[in-house]
Amino acid sequence: MSDAAIRRSGRGGRDARRALRTAPDFAMLPGLKRNLPLCEPMDEEQIVKIDDASMSILEEVGVVFRDPIALRDWQDAGARVDGERVYLDRGLVRELIATIPSDITYHARNPEKNVRLGGSHSIFVPMTGAPFISDLEAKRRWPTLDDLAMFHKLAHMSPALHSSAHHIVEPMDHVVSHRHLRITYSSMKYSDKTFMGMTTSAKNAEDVLDMCAILFGADFMENHPVTTGNCNGNSPLVWDETMLGAMRAFSRRNQPVLCSPFVLGGANTPASTVPTVAQLNAEALSALAYTQVVRKGASAIYGHYLSTVSMQSGAPMAGTPEISLMNFMIGQMARFYDVPWRTSNTLGGAKTFDAQAGYESATTLSAVLHAGANYIWHSAGWNEAGMHCSVAKFVVDAEQCAMGYRMAEGLQWGDFEEALAAVRDIGPGGHYLGHPHTQENFQQAFFMPKLFDNNSIEQWQAEGAKDITERALEFAKRLLSDYEEPSLDPAKDEELRDYIARREREIPAEDALNQDY
Repeated sequence: MSDAAIRRSGRGGRDARRALRTAPDFAMLPGLKRNLPLCEPMDEEQIVKIDDASMSILEEVGVVFRDPIALRDWQDAGARVDGERVYLDRGLVRELIATIPSDITYHARNPEKNVRLGGSHSIFVPMTGAPFISDLEAKRRWPTLDDLAMFHKLAHMSPALHSSAHHIVEPMDHVVSHRHLRITYSSMKYSDKTFMGMTTSAKNAEDVLDMCAILFGADFMENHPVTTGNCNGNSPLVWDETMLGAMRAFSRRNQPVLCSPFVLGGANTPASTVPTVAQLNAEALSALAYTQVVRKGASAIYGHYLSTVSMQSGAPMAGTPEISLMNFMIGQMARFYDVPWRTSNTLGGAKTFDAQAGYESATTLSAVLHAGANYIWHSAGWNEAGMHCSVAKFVVDAEQCAMGYRMAEGLQWGDFEEALAAVRDIGPGGHYLGHPHTQENFQQAFFMPKLFDNNSIEQWQAEGAKDITERALEFAKRLLSDYEEPSLDPAKDEELRDYIARREREIPAEDALNQDY
């Protein structure tokens, strides 16, 4: 029962107070300010060694830019261009990446949910891109636009998630050429947090940015980041026309873009951790530098997608020791260049929400926090190597992010003297349960997960012997029943819907989708 429902019912007493105390808190946590020491396995000499190796790759091997506009841009910037291959002088690269802002403030449509990114400031962002869903009944199926809206609502109500992302799941009931419009509107409508923008083509990116201009104002966007684009490289050492066109669209309007090499360690990189980072670093730097060719001073984020490949099956793996080590190294390199950086969180290859899913996700969460990542993407729902988003895992991952948030805040000293006074009050052999300090602090002293069961086995059995999936799905249903849509200015809402209707008339639709799923 929600707080409002309890108040309306007029009920009082212990049960009502307990209900209020255990009711979900939907208030978004501020952007994370990390206060833990970083895990930095490389010394200064090794950082310089990686930098030199990456710069040598850019100068001597070069990067392919499969895009005529980008090739002309690089020629005008002074790079050596031979066919589609661009050779980048390290001095030019350093000059360009030096103009990338080291600190970003994302502006949400609710200003109270603006978040800072860069340095010690981080945000958690849900997963995106799943072609399947494990739904509220734990059934794996194709998702719809309504399923996407459900995830945007859950993201809105999850305190440790700072963004509604974009296509958390693919809405298979809409034609591909129109999806980016509906996805963007859903991100905007059902949450007032910051969100991501689609980069599936240059024109799709322009549509997203036009919709952002309706919501925030084109002039406002010139100096205020409001959304984020992601552009994946084709490792090894290739950037294609689709991603570069979207990158230009975002950079021209000063909206941050994640410059993300797509690493399958051992398949499209050397079968070795340290050289893989040298290649990835070169790829990321080439894209970061290009954002500044497009618009000097544009916000940009050092990105990547990391996995290692099983040499037995060829399948991508998550949660491996090498991925953690690469995250630690990439964090050091991003700080060396003084740019914000993105990583992927709670990844895994498990087919169900089982122990494998939990171990892989927990290993990754711990690593990315200790690596000092800023834009912590794929933080909720990822399962089956990203093939499906699990509702149960989504809400548990979100709570895990809240636990990670608490840890990364570091030690709290505010009540130190009061707590020491309680030691003197209680003395040997006593207990603290009734002490005023405990009564004042018990709710915030220690994180109390809502979705983990720490009761005795007898109590657990008496309450139905529910496993984590069952508890999580019940919790998700409870959240959705309490959801209240954040108000959106009616005039802007109408303008957004009119824009979608016009663009859907203008964009050719593919053949009707098979609806029998």
